[in-house]
Amino acid sequence: MGNELNRRSFLGAAVSAAGLVAMGPLLSGCGGSAAQRAGVNSGAGLQAALPAHVPNTAIKPDFPSVAGGPDVLTKPGFLGYPADRVATVSGVPGKGGRYSAVTPLWGTIPPADNAFYQAMNSALGVELQMKPADGNTYNTIVSTMTAAKKLPDWIQLPAWWNANFNTGGLAGNQLADLTPFLSGDNVKKYPNLAAIPTAAWRAGAWGDKLYGIPCVSSGFEITGTVFYRRDVLEAKGITADQVKSADDLMNLGKELTDAKAGVWAFGDVWTYLFTTFGAPLKWRVDNGKLVHRYETEEFLAALDWHHRLATAGYVHPDALAGDSAGTTRFYAGKALITGDGMGAWNLADHQAGRAANPNYRRGAFNVIAADGKSTPRVDMGPSTSIISYLNANLKREQIEELLSVANYLAAPFGSAEYTMVNFGVEGTHFTMVDGVPTPTEAGKKEVQALTYPFLASPPAVISNPTGDTVTRDYTSWQNANVKALAKPVFWSMNVSMPQAQATADAAQAVEDTIKDCYHGKKKVQDVKDAIATWKSSGGGDRLIAWTNDNVLQKYGTGQ
Repeated sequence: MGNELNRRSFLGAAVSAAGLVAMGPLLSGCGGSAAQRAGVNSGAGLQAALPAHVPNTAIKPDFPSVAGGPDVLTKPGFLGYPADRVATVSGVPGKGGRYSAVTPLWGTIPPADNAFYQAMNSALGVELQMKPADGNTYNTIVSTMTAAKKLPDWIQLPAWWNANFNTGGLAGNQLADLTPFLSGDNVKKYPNLAAIPTAAWRAGAWGDKLYGIPCVSSGFEITGTVFYRRDVLEAKGITADQVKSADDLMNLGKELTDAKAGVWAFGDVWTYLFTTFGAPLKWRVDNGKLVHRYETEEFLAALDWHHRLATAGYVHPDALAGDSAGTTRFYAGKALITGDGMGAWNLADHQAGRAANPNYRRGAFNVIAADGKSTPRVDMGPSTSIISYLNANLKREQIEELLSVANYLAAPFGSAEYTMVNFGVEGTHFTMVDGVPTPTEAGKKEVQALTYPFLASPPAVISNPTGDTVTRDYTSWQNANVKALAKPVFWSMNVSMPQAQATADAAQAVEDTIKDCYHGKKKVQDVKDAIATWKSSGGGDRLIAWTNDNVLQKYGTGQ
């Protein structure tokens, strides 16, 4: 299962890496008027551009999705790989066209023109030249292509690099407008694309037109949550439902910390906990006024609590020192509560944890309100941050051919097409072992990396073959917390802003001071001083005014 574990682990990490960038508006620094025109979507215009949603019922999960509200949907769970690999595409989708495709790759690049690529071309009916590029330098590689106006026919542009790529400026210029092909009922020509939730298409929409094809989408996207060593805490008689407030967590800090034994209650939790105090993820609107999180009392209250947590001695010293090996401490039982992205909850984690301690079991606290009284809420992010685009120079019939290919690539989990895309040819690239597609040596070499799923893929599922406990725990937690998900201000609106505002939005000096505060090295007053400087001379006030005038007043909140 090596290639599947790596694939799943990476996808979780990739989505989490988008983190706070993805959770707020997808920012793109730009200077020209064309880029500005390709920016924010209006409510009515976006509604007209987005594809219809027709769920795929070909394969039944063990744990069906649960809706939590508009655009909020848990990931379905599968305890095993579907035995009946249903075919969802009849015939060969392509018509013999020849195209190039570039995707980022964090791993070993497979040999060019390998047997897997050849088999895929036969299945797709096109000659698709796959050219994976080093993910570590992908932002500079793509920028060079766009500067020279030499994009491939099909390219993956992760949303967390929108500012680097100036994706809003490329839309309609170097990237093809897919609105005529996919808007509304037009998408029904491509049933597997129609099965992608409508919300996911927003990530690739710019200026009320649709450009991107979503990959690895989900209706349950959050920055992450607060995890705990379920095996350790339950052995002490502590269960997740007992933790209902920030005071409960502080008390746990005191109860669980034993510095002499080398055990501390907490690792870093700030990123995943500060909004429980009522602070917005980035923006909120009070009586029609746009307010940045730095301006809220709730944000300062969250800082004060985290500062007290650190100075009380409840946070592992290495976490306070900025050592990023938090997972190792978690496995070793040296830090029992930690924040992380949802991608951390998977089979690879389960196996690594069990290697360190046979009783290891990851758990997650329910979403709480810090005061223990308010309604719990967690801000949701875009349904995907992984989006592919087609070249604007393609002819209409070429776009239609590639969309047919995308429809094949987006076949649901466990289908015949999904198995081919993700595991290759049975007997050559994988064999079934205990009902699980398991790679051969050829499969490890040729199919190990994410390539085709970065062009198009079905909505994400929860599947951890041989790790049923993980799937049951994760799906159960989702179901218990789906009602807490809520759209933040400017949710998935793809805001393109001038470079000066993009720099102010990053607020690096403030963020550095915030980190020092929740690590106990600086006080809340130091953060207040940094915010005051940011507002007056760091572009903060101008950022707030620009966002109010150019986004809120013209397009609303996106909620």
